[in-house]
Amino acid sequence: MHPDKVKDTIASLPEAPGIYRYYNRDGELIYVGKAKSLKKRVSSYFNKQSQYNRKTEKLVSEIAKVEFTITNSEFDALLLENNFIKQNQPKYNILLKDDKTFPYLCILKERFPRIIYTRKYIPKQGEYFGPYSSVVSMKAVLELVRQLYSIRTCSLLLSPENINQKKFKICLEFHIGNCKGPCEGFQQETDYLEDIAQARNILKGDLSVVEKEFINRMQSASLELEFEKAALYKHKLELLEKFQTKSLVVNRKLTDIDVITITSSEINSFINYLQIKEGAIIFSKNIEVKKKLDEADEDILSLVVQDLRSTYHSNNPEVFTNLPLTVKSDGYENVVPLIGDKRKLVDLSLKNALYLKKEKEIDREANKSRKNKVLHVMQENLRLLSYPKIIECFDNSNFQGASPVASMVRFVDGKPDKKGYRHFNIKTVTGPNDFASMKEIVGRRYKRIMEEEGEYPQLIIVDGGKGQLSSACEALQELGLYGKIPIIGIAKRLEEIYYPEDPLPLLISKKSPALLLIQRIRDEAHRFAITFHRQKRSKATFVTEIEEIPGIGKKTADKLLAHFKSVKKIKEASLEDLAAIAGIAAAEKIKQIERPKKSI
Repeated sequence: MHPDKVKDTIASLPEAPGIYRYYNRDGELIYVGKAKSLKKRVSSYFNKQSQYNRKTEKLVSEIAKVEFTITNSEFDALLLENNFIKQNQPKYNILLKDDKTFPYLCILKERFPRIIYTRKYIPKQGEYFGPYSSVVSMKAVLELVRQLYSIRTCSLLLSPENINQKKFKICLEFHIGNCKGPCEGFQQETDYLEDIAQARNILKGDLSVVEKEFINRMQSASLELEFEKAALYKHKLELLEKFQTKSLVVNRKLTDIDVITITSSEINSFINYLQIKEGAIIFSKNIEVKKKLDEADEDILSLVVQDLRSTYHSNNPEVFTNLPLTVKSDGYENVVPLIGDKRKLVDLSLKNALYLKKEKEIDREANKSRKNKVLHVMQENLRLLSYPKIIECFDNSNFQGASPVASMVRFVDGKPDKKGYRHFNIKTVTGPNDFASMKEIVGRRYKRIMEEEGEYPQLIIVDGGKGQLSSACEALQELGLYGKIPIIGIAKRLEEIYYPEDPLPLLISKKSPALLLIQRIRDEAHRFAITFHRQKRSKATFVTEIEEIPGIGKKTADKLLAHFKSVKKIKEASLEDLAAIAGIAAAEKIKQIERPKKSI
């Protein structure tokens, strides 16, 4: 979109906080941003375009429509921006790479509540605690609760009527001392709820409250000369202290804190999130964020902080970070500690983020090295002058000459580039002529690249032997590209590689990783062509079948396909839905062709 065309839109923007949304010519949402002043922020994209990097220039070149929403504050704009990104995942916004679900502990809303663990967060079900960074840490907390308190594990419906009618019998848990038998009325509900209240403090991380309670009970039992009871409370205190020692990292006075730090590479940001309760880490999470427009770390961190607190249900009043947040919130105070135990927490979190960065970079280098090695082997085996970074492969598909189609798949650095895949309907060839079809699609593909000044591949693969290869070469000759782009054919029967104008196949070891990659690319092209051919054949068969019904013609069939988008959806549609498009009489006739015919 040319800057002149958005002047009217920019002129109407208010000097107020809010979010702005950019759409491309297809009406697709491509970017969402927040702003303290909508007018200044949006106009900066068009007034300062020369100061931006290539990614941002590409974004601006695609903008065809601008929409905005005013908010009360910049923080409200941050929340709204976060929601839009989650729901629409615009291609130019950062991408949080995290689809893992974490375990929670839940005190169920029931009489004599149980404590269960689950990965589903359903607030109506009960009171949730967590999430926990691992099942091991979650089970350690649950085990501590069950060692300190008598919490039932059965799923019996302990209503007053069921208990009074003696419907249940005590189980082994009662006999070994893990349960006090509320199912037979041996424990009153008020006494049980006191245990649940204390267990809730442990699940919250308020271990000092529980510790004081056990100390008071132990001292009271000692004064009353109930030494066995005092010894029991002492044992529970030791269990509590042992659990604390395992998780304590800094000063116990540091509590109710979120620690979030960030470090970045050119294309990704790496974030660590810690939840701190009484000097102990109760939750830890590493997140990788894919950058799209070279965003500043402070901006990414501001967005991610809100997302993490929402996702992991944190209402801690303080957030420690290694960089100041660009957006302030009334819900928490942002602190960038410089010294002391607070700084130690930030350093610990940043250490985890840096480790994640190093780990990911090592993995990427290893993967890149493996892929490069295969492609270098391919370059050597095929005697290519240039490294085959981009490879394109063509394949034809038809059924007894019907519904001829073709496909092209594109691999970049040895990986499928599915955005570069293409389907072709054969337009100039009648009947099952694979050679002519191959010439048509290769010609159409590279003629378009010439017109659009696109990027040519470093290798073209044709699925077929000498005939298909010769046809593809004819197309390249007509475009003046023959000899400029390497091209080979792979014959299916013996998996032989052919060069143009060479009657003998190239001898490559059957175990060569280069040949295995060529076969994989060929198989992917074949799969892609077959899938498209089946869809087209199914559509053609169904349309023909509809047209054969008396009173229904091509116009009605096309109208149904235009509305329902696919043959499958037409077949699944109800009589009422079909009638709304084609009329009741036609709908009844169409449904009849879906009914199985009676056997004779």
